[in-house]
Amino acid sequence: MRLARIAHPEGVAFVSVDGDGDSNDTMVWEIADHPFGKPNYTGRKWPLADTRLLSPILPTKVIAVGRNYADHAREMGNEVPPEPMIFLKPSTTVIGPNAPIRRPKQSEQVDFEGELAVIIGQPVKNVPAAQAAQAVLGYTVANDVSARDFQRSDGQWGRAKGFDTFCPIGPWIETELDPADLAIRTTVDGETKQDSRTSELVHKIPELIEFVSSVMTLLPGDTILTGTPAGVGPIVAGQEVSVTVDGIGTLTNPVEDA
Repeated sequence: MRLARIAHPEGVAFVSVDGDGDSNDTMVWEIADHPFGKPNYTGRKWPLADTRLLSPILPTKVIAVGRNYADHAREMGNEVPPEPMIFLKPSTTVIGPNAPIRRPKQSEQVDFEGELAVIIGQPVKNVPAAQAAQAVLGYTVANDVSARDFQRSDGQWGRAKGFDTFCPIGPWIETELDPADLAIRTTVDGETKQDSRTSELVHKIPELIEFVSSVMTLLPGDTILTGTPAGVGPIVAGQEVSVTVDGIGTLTNPVEDA
């Protein structure tokens, strides 16, 4: 099932997407209240083309994992950490498909980082890796936008990763997916910049959920960004960034100056 959040002619709603999302006859069906557990449909529906996709979830927190692809760690001149290196992105970084990434005036280098994201489906604490899949609602596409100059200068990543609009996610959450070996690609204005597979993740998704939940309680909707492969680079106003994960879809965002 594909779960999305949309703006429709009468407001905002969680929906399930009936179709591949690319054809004109794709319909979305409204879900009452929230998308967790068995969906409770209201009976209302709209053509997807008559709605606007929003970020598919509004997480209480976004937990990101650094240096989780060995090739990316090397390109940044770093070693792969023996345990997951986690950091937080504020909920105010989250935007949806086609919403602009706004480059802050303070930064001289803003980079894209295409990633697979995990959406948590129930409250969990200290969940073992073997049971981690039970905590997952589904998977989506993310872009861990980073002010690279501040990441280098600050020594910690709160400012570099925390600007508004620095966490595009979408276009929807795919609930029926094996994330172990998916192609992940990022393009800027149609030119391929990143091309890898999730099988290259150093710390796999069950390990990440176990590790993060040993530190903090994960709540429904919380989002884990699993790391980015090699090929990250700067983006400037007027460009368009697209991140594609096979089995989910493509997340596209334009870039503007704030």
